[in-house]
Amino acid sequence: MNRPIPNWMTGLSDEDCNFLKRFLLHSGSLKKVAAEYGVSYPTVRLRLDRLIQKVELTEAAADLSDFEIHLRTLLVDQKIDADTFRTILECHQNETQSPTD
Repeated sequence: MNRPIPNWMTGLSDEDCNFLKRFLLHSGSLKKVAAEYGVSYPTVRLRLDRLIQKVELTEAAADLSDFEIHLRTLLVDQKIDADTFRTILECHQNETQSPTD
């Protein structure tokens, strides 16, 4: 059976999907996931929190451009800091809202 990918999963990387799979297979036990990955419980909790943020972002993305969704995903993944995010987003919004000559 070939089903379309749910909208909330479109922003997830392969690594995110693998983490989610491990989480499900361990019945939601962060302790077991931490043991499998060989990391601490707080590390796994942080990873889950970021995954939740990505899903929430995708759910709220109806009014956002693809650019802004991608930029927000970079922020959630901590690939850019909050100040950089705000600067880039502001520049993008100014550029897209400015009338062209």
